[in-house]
Amino acid sequence: MKIRMYESKDFQVAMEYCLPPEQSLFTSMPDEVLKTFQSDIFNQPFVIYFDQQLVGWFALYTDQSGNIYTNNKQAILLKSFSIDVRFQKRGFGLDSLILLPNIVKQQYKDKNEIILTVHETNDAAISLYRKAGFIHEGENYNGEYGIEMIFRMGI
Repeated sequence: MKIRMYESKDFQVAMEYCLPPEQSLFTSMPDEVLKTFQSDIFNQPFVIYFDQQLVGWFALYTDQSGNIYTNNKQAILLKSFSIDVRFQKRGFGLDSLILLPNIVKQQYKDKNEIILTVHETNDAAISLYRKAGFIHEGENYNGEYGIEMIFRMGI
């Protein structure tokens, strides 16, 4: 498995990324993340490859002023994490989340915590994040589409 920052050579395969409608409710598709990245340099897209196939996608939001979930200036926000439906149920989600702290340490040396939010009804994601070591300490955020649980992982 290889996780790296998005590059323009990933564009075509990213546009073929597949999520079922019930999952795309909870995350942003690659085209949406790329549009945000074009106008906000702090929203850095990453790709997850296995055997030269794009299996997953996420963004790291690096600007403290845009991280409304914490006062920790050394926190980084994980956004839009997903695994292409064609590659789900193979462990890529858990494996990539386990590798994430090392990637953050390499790319953003000043960061000491990863934060993410997950909709309270997204049981599969909640279970995955917990297995990967993220902790929900009871903090929630009233988001645009309902209650978002705030998960944290120290690095």
